[in-house]
Amino acid sequence: MNRVGHAALAPITLSLAFAAIHDPVHMQNGLVSGDAGKDAAVHVYKGIAYAAPPVGDLRWKKPQAPAAWQGTKQATEFPKACMQAPYPQNSIYYRPPEPMSEDCLYLNIWTAAQSAKERRPVMVWVHGGGFTRGSGSVATYDGENLAKKGVIVVTINYRLGIFGFLAHPELTKESDVKSSGNYGLLDMVAALEWVQKNIAAFGGDPKRVTIFGESAGSSAVNFLMASPLAKGLFERVIGESGANFGRGVALTEMEQNGSRLGSLAALRAKSAEDLLKTDGSFRPCVDGWFLPESVGEIFAQHKQSDVPVIAGSNADEARSLAPWPANATAKTFVDQAHKRYGDFTDEFLKLYPAGSNEQAAEAHYRSSTDGGMGWEMRTWVRAQTKSGKAPAYLYYFTRTPPWEQSSRYRAYHAAEIQYVFANLRPNRPWEDADRKLADTMSSYWANFAATGNPNGKGLPKWPSYDLKHDPAMEFGDHIEVQHDINKATLDFFDRFFAAEKAAPRTGSN
Repeated sequence: MNRVGHAALAPITLSLAFAAIHDPVHMQNGLVSGDAGKDAAVHVYKGIAYAAPPVGDLRWKKPQAPAAWQGTKQATEFPKACMQAPYPQNSIYYRPPEPMSEDCLYLNIWTAAQSAKERRPVMVWVHGGGFTRGSGSVATYDGENLAKKGVIVVTINYRLGIFGFLAHPELTKESDVKSSGNYGLLDMVAALEWVQKNIAAFGGDPKRVTIFGESAGSSAVNFLMASPLAKGLFERVIGESGANFGRGVALTEMEQNGSRLGSLAALRAKSAEDLLKTDGSFRPCVDGWFLPESVGEIFAQHKQSDVPVIAGSNADEARSLAPWPANATAKTFVDQAHKRYGDFTDEFLKLYPAGSNEQAAEAHYRSSTDGGMGWEMRTWVRAQTKSGKAPAYLYYFTRTPPWEQSSRYRAYHAAEIQYVFANLRPNRPWEDADRKLADTMSSYWANFAATGNPNGKGLPKWPSYDLKHDPAMEFGDHIEVQHDINKATLDFFDRFFAAEKAAPRTGSN
């Protein structure tokens, strides 16, 4: 068993004894001046526009280039978040609402480079939130500690909900590419194009860009890896708990959802606040342009960006995403299994027995986690291994962060983010194991951004994925390679989803 000791675990950490890059920084559109981070060797630039405000005539349009300016802009305050409804106050993801605006296409940069000549690897973070919530300004995404490990961190905002993913027949008709929806994903492409043009001024290497994200952010980087529009804009991908290897949602279906809301003229006449109150399903779709086919089909045809991948999931994703109802019983679980799994129900219930109410609750959490995140992430590394030449690396996060609700949520959805950014939340009873895990995961991520391989001096050897041995790095109380994690249940979902995909389509899944 290869376990991490107390030695320093950041092999590419660079000396921070010298001052950070000098202001003002000369970008294509003008000059910006930032501010020192908590460590004066890290410089932070907040609220830099990567696209024009998507307001007025630019609402539901692909992002346009930002305007140039005279003089030096002070990039010292985070931008407003894109329009969104807050999480419920009883959600573990709740945080006080940020100021919001439709004018929200900005990014933030953390750099410890001392000159524009350094060419450090760049990590562009895409936040999660179900494509309806979140921003690049969340405290957990502070890039300072990763920047100390030799990378430049960029966090972005992108349009959300109805603003980012409304498809409508009238929008499709007026489009020069005969497509609509996916504006939030096009925002990400625009941000990556901005990085290509400007990040060298901050000491970054545009030829070593890693896109990484969690939940919807992970799904987004999975979409970007599949999209022809994003080719050449990044060289590595990290996905944390989110991918899209099930059936893709068709543009026609999302257009129907949009047309139910009324005419395009009526929608354009509404205020942002009124649009935010609109009921509907707004999510990425196979639009024929950004996404010509489903992600699975694109990978199967070897058409994805063939770049190194890290992908993985957490052991207890469903405990925060799909709570077991207080009045649910074993019969509830079995009845739902029959409706969902049909001819596969007997096999499903052997893998997830529900002989008592307590056992049914555990089966619910395990099956929801395996059939959602676990299957998607293993499928991602397998798809890349089968159809690409670049290596893939699988992980499985099992550490239960110490806090007052640890026993309830365990290794919950998004628990790994604070370890990846080495930003352990204040006022929690962290243990040495947590500090070591944060140092280790952030080092793997930084190494991967630098070289396309997460391994480095002082770190347990992380093998690239292969179909025969099914290796994954477990990030938990110990950090070690495991094989065939949840193999029987994930193999079941391989068979079930293959049969479901082959069946005549009756819904949106």
